[in-house]
Amino acid sequence: MHKKEYESELMGVSFPKDDPYGSLSMPVYHALSYEFKTAAEMEDAFCGRTQEHTYSRVTNPTVAYFEEQIKKITGAYGVTALNSGMAAISNIFFTLAWSGSNIITSRHLFGNTYSFFVNTLSAFGVEVRFCDLTNPEEVAARIDEGTCALFLEVITNPQMEVADLEVLGSLLHERGVPLIADTTLVPFSHFLAVDFGVDIEVVSSTKYISGGATSLGGLIIDYGRFDWSRSARLKSLAGDSPSAFHFKLRREIHRNLGAYMTPGVAYQQSLGLETLPLRYNRHAATCRSLAEQLTSLPGIVEVTYNGLPGNPYYGVSRRQFGDYPGAMLTFDLISKEACFRFLDRLVLIRRATNLFDNRSLILHPASTIYGSFTPGQRETMGIKETTLRLSVGLESVDSLLADIRQALGD
Repeated sequence: MHKKEYESELMGVSFPKDDPYGSLSMPVYHALSYEFKTAAEMEDAFCGRTQEHTYSRVTNPTVAYFEEQIKKITGAYGVTALNSGMAAISNIFFTLAWSGSNIITSRHLFGNTYSFFVNTLSAFGVEVRFCDLTNPEEVAARIDEGTCALFLEVITNPQMEVADLEVLGSLLHERGVPLIADTTLVPFSHFLAVDFGVDIEVVSSTKYISGGATSLGGLIIDYGRFDWSRSARLKSLAGDSPSAFHFKLRREIHRNLGAYMTPGVAYQQSLGLETLPLRYNRHAATCRSLAEQLTSLPGIVEVTYNGLPGNPYYGVSRRQFGDYPGAMLTFDLISKEACFRFLDRLVLIRRATNLFDNRSLILHPASTIYGSFTPGQRETMGIKETTLRLSVGLESVDSLLADIRQALGD
């Protein structure tokens, strides 16, 4: 999406009701409940016949405005804002899955996503089928009538694998299976997932959107293009709404799980939207420049970044994400001990989790995010003891490179 298009869509979202003080930003409505003039109006609101707010666990004016901004920017049919990326993932699969169904995915997943599938959903009778998502034949062989969805990360964290979304989307849609993608690593200001066959997009808005790690949040973006009459769980609702998924999510699952975004967070993230393309371009350009220079530093065994021509996913990454495939890279040192010595010597780069803060953040995935996994599990998930994950912030390339050089003992 071009910058002018993004700006015009974002700034074109008006308040549903006039603010009495003429506020330029949607005010923070820290209200819990809402008063009605008549019993009939109250009945209509609670029965979903109007868009009036009833209770802030279900809808809230500030959060709804944030959702409307995302809808306008992405062209989505429906957007649901929740209190974390994991809340978004769990709401999606409590909407789609049923006991006896299966999910197709990769072992190359963020740690908590993997745990949610393997530990949490399995207790409800949902099978997880792992396969190589870069191999369409293997994917096709795993699909059957019980497959409720295929889930992937558009760039896996931290393995940096990239699957061909158009190939997967075409295969899945022929078989009546929706494609669910976590697009957190490349924001929708730069990459529109729906153009590549994604049906439902999940985003941790904690990352780029929040505007420098101001708040926790998650988004479910439903493009309203999938034929839900082909879903065993949702086909009975397919005639009730242009998207049976959104209907089920908003009328039941989201209300019952109670993970709706809070108004203060929605306000902060609405402000973050205003500078998203500007910040992302800086993050991503710095990341690419840094990756290029790290490849020649003594002590670094390997640099993994999809924007490097020698990367195995360079071609598909460039086709899907253009010149800037996110602002995260990984690099390997000779041993875990070398990684720890390096981390302890850093001055500018912060030893912390999270991604796409204004500050550059680094961690050792095997001992942190995947620290509770067994060595065997880490091996099957592609998590190496020698890997460091770097989320590139807004500092200059020269400053970051100088800190890395001194930490390497260069």
